[in-house]
Amino acid sequence: MKSKQSTLIIRLPNELKHKVELMADEQGVSLNQFALYAFTKEVIQSETQSYFQDIWKDKTKKEILGDFDAVMKKVGKKKAPDWDKI
Repeated sequence: MKSKQSTLIIRLPNELKHKVELMADEQGVSLNQFALYAFTKEVIQSETQSYFQDIWKDKTKKEILGDFDAVMKKVGKKKAPDWDKI
């Protein structure tokens, strides 16, 4: 089943349009693909930010860092594989 698609027309200042076209060209994608990527990235970042704000809203910085430290102790220190070294 093919997903429904919509058309969105946006007006950009010429300078911004030029920059977006250059970035799309540098990445080897169409302007449409670049815009889709940029919109998707922004939406996901906003949703992620809201998610963590909800989780952390009633916690202090000390509690958040303490929870982080507890998780990191469970992970432990592991030596990085050779392919992951600079």
